[in-house]
Amino acid sequence: MKTIICATVAALAIHVAAFGTEKEAAMAQFSLSSPSFRNNQPMPAKHSCEGADASPALKWEGAPASTKSYALICDDPDAPGGSWVHWIIYAIPASTTELPENVAKTDTVAALGNAKQGMTDFGRLGYGGPCPPRGHGVHHYHFRLYALDTDLNLSARVSRRQLEAAMKGHIAAETELIGTYRRD
Repeated sequence: MKTIICATVAALAIHVAAFGTEKEAAMAQFSLSSPSFRNNQPMPAKHSCEGADASPALKWEGAPASTKSYALICDDPDAPGGSWVHWIIYAIPASTTELPENVAKTDTVAALGNAKQGMTDFGRLGYGGPCPPRGHGVHHYHFRLYALDTDLNLSARVSRRQLEAAMKGHIAAETELIGTYRRD
């Protein structure tokens, strides 16, 4: 019996050494992109308060097989008062691999399998685009997509804090895309 346990532990050690944890392997494959902007590059004005304030299209791939749903949080850590939430959308079905441009600003988004939206720091539902103070320099907008191993049983209009509490212990993988914006 000791030989079998030792062999199993040795095999696990080799797996972890070669690939890291399964979560690390999933993180390496999970990626988020947008046809509107490249990572760490400027976002077009149409996605800002100076334009149509339309959410950008987002696409992802490489989610772990254990994914049951997705959640997305977009925030601006460069905001004068600290991290400012621009978008919360969750209960996105596991079969979904993209969000279209200009997602409806409603509690529930029928076109996305009844995904739900939370409250932004603008005090509204749905996406609120970049709108940094004029002359405040470049701001970075972090779109963080979470692959979850559960379906969240949350109503619409939750806060970031409520969503993060519900996701705790259920994040199978996460990925990030950063867009920049400045107003002079």
